[in-house]
Amino acid sequence: MIRTASLLALLLGLAAPAAAQPVNEAIGTWRLTCATDRMTDRTACTLIHAQPAERSEPGRPALAFEIIDRGGRLVPAVTARELTLDGAARGLLAITGTVQLRLPPNRLIELPCGLEGRSVICAPRGEEAARAEAELSGADRALIRVVGTGGGGSTAEPVELPLSGTRQAMERFRRLVPPSQPAPAEAPLIEPRELLQRFRQLFN
Repeated sequence: MIRTASLLALLLGLAAPAAAQPVNEAIGTWRLTCATDRMTDRTACTLIHAQPAERSEPGRPALAFEIIDRGGRLVPAVTARELTLDGAARGLLAITGTVQLRLPPNRLIELPCGLEGRSVICAPRGEEAARAEAELSGADRALIRVVGTGGGGSTAEPVELPLSGTRQAMERFRRLVPPSQPAPAEAPLIEPRELLQRFRQLFN
């Protein structure tokens, strides 16, 4: 009886799907974290640089330098995730701001900003996305400047972030998360007035 019960338990254990373990890894200058939704079995990952693109101030949470999936491409982005009322000033990025990114020795890339849920995402668009993905994997540093939000403006000294292990981090990310489907067409830019209305609705 004991042997039969042990065998049954073993078979049930083999049949049950293994619970996906959360991921929290340092790869060069990057931090990769992943968690799986137990209801949908979908894995959500973030790949964030160890240093912020812009440090936090009262009422202005830090901006992160991330690698995100955009239409199947892994591209650099500057983000402010899950804004609260205390950090609502960061929402100005979605209305009037943009980010300049350079991966020397390559030329500058513009990262237009937009509001996605409660997060501000500044990422390359169109043909710039393909160039950004190709240049990012081999870059040894990134120059980042946030403009158009009442800060230092387009002549402010950019933040310089060292990059290492980027190619390996991107490969690891891709093994964990399959590429998203390419967008059928470039989404039109939202008018500033509509963005402002959406922003007010989020924090009212």
